[in-house]
Amino acid sequence: MSQSTAFVSLFLGFLLFETGVCASCPIELSAQRVVVRHGDPVSVNCSTSESEFEGIGWEATQGGTGLRQVSHLTWTVESLTDWDTSPLCYFNPAPSSGLEQCSKTVDVVVYSFPDTLSMSINDSDGIMEENWEYYLTCGMNNVAPIRFLTLTWYIGGAQYETKSLQRPSGNKPEDLIRNLTFIADRSHDGITIRCEAHLFLGLVGPQLVNSVERRITVYYGPDVECDASELLEGETLDTHCSVTGNPTPFVRWMKDGQPTDPTAPLSRNDTGLYTVTAKGFSLSEMVELWIEVSYGPELRCPSSYTAPEFSRHSLVCTTEGNPQPKVIWFKNGKEVIPPENLTRNDAGKYLITASNKLSAVNMTLEVIVTYPPSQIEELQDSEVDAGSAVVLTCSSTGNPQPKYFWEYYPTDNVAEQNEDGVSHLIISNATVQNMGTYTCHAWNERGNVSKTATVTVNAANLECPLEISPDKMVVEYQSLVQAAVCVSQQVDSRFVVQWEVQYGHRTNGSLWKVDTQRDWDPRPVCTATLNGVGVCQKHLNFTLYKSPDSVSIQLVGSSNTVTEEKEFHLRCDVTNVAPAQNLAVLWYRGNETFHPQITNKPMINTTKLPKIVPVFRGYPEDLVCEADGHPPPTIQWIYSSDKVPHVSGNMLTISEAGIYNCSATNEVDSVYHQVEVILKEDYLPLIAGFVAVTVVAISVIFLFIYSIYYKNTRMRRYSLKNPKLSTHNGNVAHNGWDSQFPMTKLS
Repeated sequence: MSQSTAFVSLFLGFLLFETGVCASCPIELSAQRVVVRHGDPVSVNCSTSESEFEGIGWEATQGGTGLRQVSHLTWTVESLTDWDTSPLCYFNPAPSSGLEQCSKTVDVVVYSFPDTLSMSINDSDGIMEENWEYYLTCGMNNVAPIRFLTLTWYIGGAQYETKSLQRPSGNKPEDLIRNLTFIADRSHDGITIRCEAHLFLGLVGPQLVNSVERRITVYYGPDVECDASELLEGETLDTHCSVTGNPTPFVRWMKDGQPTDPTAPLSRNDTGLYTVTAKGFSLSEMVELWIEVSYGPELRCPSSYTAPEFSRHSLVCTTEGNPQPKVIWFKNGKEVIPPENLTRNDAGKYLITASNKLSAVNMTLEVIVTYPPSQIEELQDSEVDAGSAVVLTCSSTGNPQPKYFWEYYPTDNVAEQNEDGVSHLIISNATVQNMGTYTCHAWNERGNVSKTATVTVNAANLECPLEISPDKMVVEYQSLVQAAVCVSQQVDSRFVVQWEVQYGHRTNGSLWKVDTQRDWDPRPVCTATLNGVGVCQKHLNFTLYKSPDSVSIQLVGSSNTVTEEKEFHLRCDVTNVAPAQNLAVLWYRGNETFHPQITNKPMINTTKLPKIVPVFRGYPEDLVCEADGHPPPTIQWIYSSDKVPHVSGNMLTISEAGIYNCSATNEVDSVYHQVEVILKEDYLPLIAGFVAVTVVAISVIFLFIYSIYYKNTRMRRYSLKNPKLSTHNGNVAHNGWDSQFPMTKLS
């Protein structure tokens, strides 16, 4: 026999042995193993294919058949009650068959499995307390065979523990009790504990399962848990601080000894120490919590702030926030430190930011620094030809922007023009009335500055523009009071007018009132100092007259009679008359007038010639001497030999101080009038000269400084060493013929 044939025979024999079939026992069972509930029917068929045999039979505690001459025989029990039965089918061969007697046994499992389980919890009706240990008992009665039983505990649907019988046991029913040690916690509250029994009877048997369950309640707490001690404004305490427990605890929140609502939104003022008291089933808990209420920054600052330069600012910007915000100032995109003392360079717009870990806010602040106007530089003395135009410019810097006003002698040809912070005074078609000083005032709320310039009009005729109204006054003695008014043809609010009479009395103002009882010879003079003209005077032709008290005629001599054809002298006496020099005497013979030879001594007109005449140095004055008399007197000026006045008839032009006498002589008499000339200084040219010298000196210094600046910053230095010829470039000088003169650039 080959090795392969021997191996197959051996393998088949092994299989037959393992399946319980004896190679020499020719019987077959319909089931090698049966599982039957106690008291239920059971049957197994036994058969043989042999033809020569004496019979087959069943041996069993229940349902045995004995030997029968059949090829098929069934073991049948209507109600199997024997827990340990092992039915055996046996085969008796014929003697001639050469076979041996043999048998096969059926593995019978009789089981009992109750319909209900029992479960109990020690000292509890399903209510537990957290962290306590409990014993759970699961029991079942009359279970067989118990070796196939497995008990599994489930807690909350999850397998918790599995137990099976660890000791040998028989086939008869037994009672089984299993305990489980269980420590409850809050996660077990409301869950189901289940005890599940599994009777596993093999692949050919039924899978029997039974269970019992119990829902439990776990009492725990109370517990107070806060996930943060820093809450945002608007949040509530209960969202971050939970109070848990079963049954639901009684919770009380207190702050500063007063109850507070944990569901109310928190405000920034709610930061503080809180006390939470929670009362549960058997315990109470009190927790102290410091709650910090956080909120984003708030910045309050005026949109603008104005302060004087160099003053210590009183700007108040307030910030609020928790945590405390960090405040940063920015100007022109750069971080800056707010100045304590403001200067004009600090003016401008600032961006102020306030930030903490929650958020950031910002606002714009405009700082306005006020300072007085700067000195006026552009206004200078000017000369202009008569009929031409000149512009005076006045500018100053300040904050607020300075306003301007001019002081000058106003005329129709002068106009002011202001634009872009600069004031222009435009003089068109200049005349003598435009000569004089012009003062520009620049002012704002912080101060003011001024500067004066002099305008000289070349080839302009100087005239005194005063007018007296009336230009001639003849007033009767002891009549009502009358007055003369002196005004200027120019509208100049700055000129000062005064009246002066020959006996030294001065009256300020444009009005001169006549004293009709004493002003016999006042010789009133109106004097004013006018822009562009200086000091000028106008004399008022004034006469105070008095009618004669009486007029009488008498013969001259001792005789009271006249002889025909002889000459006689008559005298006309006019009593108490004024002014005598204006008296005209008319003679009548009958009703006809006649003209006798009349003579009278000279009388100098002192109205036009006061005793004291002031003269400004450099400004000559004309003295006019007039006299009445018959025959007409001869006028002569008498003065010291060291004087060199100009004499033209009865007019004397003087420019020096001294005593001058006017003499009037005719054949009747000779009279004289003394005039004292006082010389006064005119300081205006001196001041103008000093200003001009100062301006020239400043200009020279400025040019000197600028030349140094230009030399150091604008000019470049070149060296003639190591020249290199090249094409035209910035370092080569060229002459008119395009010949290159190389230089080396030093700086």
